[in-house]
Amino acid sequence: MGNGRAVIATVVIIVGIVGIAVGAMYVSMPAHSLPSFFPGHIVHSNLKHTKRGIAGLAVGAVLVIVGVALFSTGRGRRHRRY
Repeated sequence: MGNGRAVIATVVIIVGIVGIAVGAMYVSMPAHSLPSFFPGHIVHSNLKHTKRGIAGLAVGAVLVIVGVALFSTGRGRRHRRY
């Protein structure tokens, strides 16, 4: 596997983990407990953003799977014998 491919796979996995963490926060916290820089932060609301949380979890999981697939499908040097 080339260096560039390893870097891309690592970045994709990290972004996926962050997506899973953000999705878990959306599912588990009411809107007033979310950090103020998150979209959907409402000051005096007990509403939970379940759809955003599920979307974050799903996208994060897909990115982690893609990143792991990039690592595992790396091709080494192959020598042809004639």
